[in-house]
Amino acid sequence: MVDAMEVCGNPSSVHAEGRAAKAVIERARAQIAAAFGADGADIVFTSGSTEGAQLAMAGRNLHAASVEHDAVRAWSVEDLQVSDAGAVSVPDPEISALQLANSETGVIQTLPQGLAVTDATQAFGKLPVAFNWIGATMALISAHKLGGPKGVGAVVLKRGTDLAAQIKGGGQEMGRRSGTENVVGIAGFGAAAEAAAKLLADGVWEQVAALRDIMEAALAEGSPETIFVGKSAKRLPNTSCFATPGWKGETQVMQMDLAGFAISAGSACSSGKVRASAVLTSMGYDETTAQSAVRVSLGPETTETDVLRFAEAWCAKQKKHRARVA
Repeated sequence: MVDAMEVCGNPSSVHAEGRAAKAVIERARAQIAAAFGADGADIVFTSGSTEGAQLAMAGRNLHAASVEHDAVRAWSVEDLQVSDAGAVSVPDPEISALQLANSETGVIQTLPQGLAVTDATQAFGKLPVAFNWIGATMALISAHKLGGPKGVGAVVLKRGTDLAAQIKGGGQEMGRRSGTENVVGIAGFGAAAEAAAKLLADGVWEQVAALRDIMEAALAEGSPETIFVGKSAKRLPNTSCFATPGWKGETQVMQMDLAGFAISAGSACSSGKVRASAVLTSMGYDETTAQSAVRVSLGPETTETDVLRFAEAWCAKQKKHRARVA
């Protein structure tokens, strides 16, 4: 990204400076295609998956479930059924949207062939998936979920797919998303995708999953009443969602923040909104339990010491909570 800041040309210009900026973008496009297994697909850069959802879904009346991110739910008919394990039934894939993995619970979906849109934002870089074989026509991805900069993402689509521009103007991004491209952000996205592919190949996320399991075991030992959401399903390696009925999620977030740990009550995009998680209520959890859920995310640099320190601090806070309500 620092190198890209030195490239001052507009990527739509034909002079040398413009061609240099265009080369930065095309290199990143190739890096993302390689990391996401999307060779031969079109990659349209956006400001992130929220804009990507509008670009891919606006005006199409696709069907989706209430476990989807709000950005997907905003452009869909919310009528797909969800099991108590978080699995979504998709009777008509060609007119439906289904996430690859959930941002709150980490639950991984089995995508049907011919799916119209998948939100792969959470899964890209953490799971060994390739766009060319997941069976979806379009996928949403975002840089900051795999260590890249915030404010840049992409819609990946099968070549030849019809996609109507939502932002119109100069016709950038193959006429599908106008506006001068964010060259620096796109360069960071490409670099992050390449780095994420190496971490995945090196087995780093398997180590993260093992740490998550160690943490959950320690939490369960200290708080037997705590419910681990989606534990019976396949989950992202870095995500743990758990609820202690009666101990509100936002209270836990504040108390753990004071203890030096950053966690969230539901999706980070919805944090600060005092309401029960639609994801958990759609899975059959009651309002009290859903309001008591928190999400803890781990990463490649997380250590066993980190997760055990967190479990010790959380269990101490939970013990005080039990004493207050007893």
